[in-house]
Amino acid sequence: MKFAVTAFASMFVLVSPITVAPIYAGLTRNLDKRRARSVAYRAVLTAAIVLLVMVLVGESVFAFFSISVDSLRVVGGVIFFLMGYDMLNSRLPRTKHADESEKEYAHDVAVAPLGIPLIAGPGAITTAIVLSNDAATLTDQFVLLGMIALVLAVTLTAFLGVERLNRWIGIDGQRITMRLVGLIEMAFAVEFLFQGLTPIIRRILA
Repeated sequence: MKFAVTAFASMFVLVSPITVAPIYAGLTRNLDKRRARSVAYRAVLTAAIVLLVMVLVGESVFAFFSISVDSLRVVGGVIFFLMGYDMLNSRLPRTKHADESEKEYAHDVAVAPLGIPLIAGPGAITTAIVLSNDAATLTDQFVLLGMIALVLAVTLTAFLGVERLNRWIGIDGQRITMRLVGLIEMAFAVEFLFQGLTPIIRRILA
């Protein structure tokens, strides 16, 4: 029970459905309802596949390519900072190009940036690997997968319900929300950068 609570709380905080939902709303605001829903399902499915793979073989993959968790945090911090800066200036992290069809755009944004790195970001991936390593039994592994599935279900629910929220808060409310989320995301980015850079610099100076 304790492991289940820890797994759910950790993944929920790092996936942060409430934070990601306004970004999803901004990226899909020019799509019809059916296409927007398709983006939501595809994004969550993409994140689910990534996190499942990380739980099963993530540690081995990183070890094989000699990739450290600290390096992942640094890269994630840079990505989050750039995306947060765009949101702070009311610029979406991904916009539709003139020569791009709605279908192509919907497919692209569902995979990136929504699926990766917004839902399955460096923090969520790292936590999934760490929790998988902490799972002492096969039952714990299944519990971890169940908690990840639950968090992703909450995320999907937030995506599908955010349209109603946006109608309630209006255009100005959406812009204010986007700026606040951007500011929060930039703060998370700085934390990720320092968490990754500190041990790297210590190793260099040692």
